[in-house]
Amino acid sequence: MNQLKQILEQVIQQKTLEEKLKFLNDNTKEKIVFSTSFGFEDQVISHAILNQKLENIEIFTLDTGRVFQETYTTWNKTELKYQTKIKPYYPPTTELENFIEANGINPFYDSVDLRKQCCYIRKVIPLNRALQTASVWITGLRAEQSNNRHDMHEIEFDEEKQLFKFNPLLDFTTEDCFNYLKENRVPYNPLHDKGFISIGCAPCTRAIADGEDFRAGRWWWEDENKKECGLHAK
Repeated sequence: MNQLKQILEQVIQQKTLEEKLKFLNDNTKEKIVFSTSFGFEDQVISHAILNQKLENIEIFTLDTGRVFQETYTTWNKTELKYQTKIKPYYPPTTELENFIEANGINPFYDSVDLRKQCCYIRKVIPLNRALQTASVWITGLRAEQSNNRHDMHEIEFDEEKQLFKFNPLLDFTTEDCFNYLKENRVPYNPLHDKGFISIGCAPCTRAIADGEDFRAGRWWWEDENKKECGLHAK
């Protein structure tokens, strides 16, 4: 653990995103994973990993069964461009069937508790499977995304999951990300061009208006302070 921490401290001393990811890839045999939802931040990181062929970093995604068709299209285009396969994790069938049978197909509109139960089954349980043997979890979290994320650090230790989280885009702006995508001709979700900034499941995501918060389009019927799905503490 201490050796890995020392490596990660050296990682964040590297100058570019590519250099940071390559240094991590080349200097540890610990399991490194990157979770992508195919949003614009994640596409930046995916390009930096796949274009450099960093084979020690496993890329996975959580397919909740309720994502937009445009997300699946972006997934497919990414695999074709980089000649790769991204590992999917799915919700547990029995738990999901029981939840829907008891509460209906769209219970997340009825209460915060039901929405969080849905997120837990569709996202958290598969995530925990994906992270089971991982030592480093790379994320696309950025400080700009929400007020709750302003106090994050590039390297954090997740006590609950007992692994290190590496947030290499922490100080990137939205403009930085899109400039990177355009310069490198990276496929991205076309919903971003229609006002969708933070894209999750289709029933729980809408486009935002000018001046609205980044996360305003997620679970827009809920109180602002409750808008997390359980994947991240912040």
